[in-house]
Amino acid sequence: MSYTITDRLPLPNSAGRIPRLGFGVYRSPASQCVQSVLKALQAGYRHIDTAQFYGNESEVGEALRASGIPRDEIFVTTKILSPAGSPEQTYEKLLASVEKIGGSDGYVDLFLIHSPKSGPAGRKELWQALEKLQAEGKAKAIGVSNYGVQHIEEMKPYAKVWPPHVNQIELHPWCQQRTIDAYCKQHGIVVEAYSPIVRNYKANDPTLVEVAMKYNVSTQQILIRYALQKGWVPLPKTDNPDRIVANADIFGFDLKAEDMDALDSLDQGDAGAIVEAVANE
Repeated sequence: MSYTITDRLPLPNSAGRIPRLGFGVYRSPASQCVQSVLKALQAGYRHIDTAQFYGNESEVGEALRASGIPRDEIFVTTKILSPAGSPEQTYEKLLASVEKIGGSDGYVDLFLIHSPKSGPAGRKELWQALEKLQAEGKAKAIGVSNYGVQHIEEMKPYAKVWPPHVNQIELHPWCQQRTIDAYCKQHGIVVEAYSPIVRNYKANDPTLVEVAMKYNVSTQQILIRYALQKGWVPLPKTDNPDRIVANADIFGFDLKAEDMDALDSLDQGDAGAIVEAVANE
């Protein structure tokens, strides 16, 4: 399949479209983040993924403004980790992120619940605050992260917006999370892949190295291309300027079926996760 860096995927029940490749800024220090985001935008990325937990939303906003690229050409995601104690306070916490990124009259393209760990009541409070944010145009789309099947099903009785537009989970050959991946695809939920290059922990895996040698590209490029061909939206993260460029240079080759199969065969289920596998029941 031929993809390009400008490709976008439709979001469920929405006019919005999300770029097929994103750039993550997890643990990108404030002093470095602006430069990394600017480099990514210069390399052609049009999708930046941050979070309240990362502590660099303001820097992402600064880079957006410094880039000179029209705001509507860049897709920005952020996330909220936990509720703030009441629906009103949680909503204010969301607004604070929007202002850091886009200013007082700004917006984000996608706002996610970062984790299901605040329990059923916390998850409900977070979602209802996000629905309000979306209704007011401060978030174009809303979704979840690290949610299993049970968490998404649990939303049905109270959610005005269902299904969530996106579920961002850990995905790579060693942790393919097939149950939640199939469920999301069945419901049209866009699946985003965080840690798609497994933080380079698997750079010496023999199967991966063999595939990379076959295509004469880096192991990171193979893993990002693999994620694309699985129908996921990969979010590779690096502060190394050369790697930022290389990680976007994955549109000149196509992994053959036998190489996809070889990478698929590496799946270790939940044991393959380096951050967390979702709970589906």
